[in-house]
Amino acid sequence: MGPRVLMELGEGVAVNYRVGSGGQNANQVLVRILSTILKRPHNLVGARVVIKSSDGRTYSGRVSKVHGSGRNGVVVVRFNRNIPGQLLGSRISIYRVRSD
Repeated sequence: MGPRVLMELGEGVAVNYRVGSGGQNANQVLVRILSTILKRPHNLVGARVVIKSSDGRTYSGRVSKVHGSGRNGVVVVRFNRNIPGQLLGSRISIYRVRSD
């Protein structure tokens, strides 16, 4: 197995936490896709996501599923740890990990 390479797919904006009748999940965030090299958001499932705060902390996660039918361009991202509310509205980088 060769080295792992990160290929940037695009970027998005953190819109809101995923909420339900039982409350909100602070480690699941709805992300609106702004630009991507892929045509459909269904192809982004499994991609890695990185968001950086102003104090230098990085939060990483993974696209778990598409929110709705996919026509709105919103996906659900599950982060490894909860992201703070100050990061809602900030830019998120989307990557695909592939091994050469």
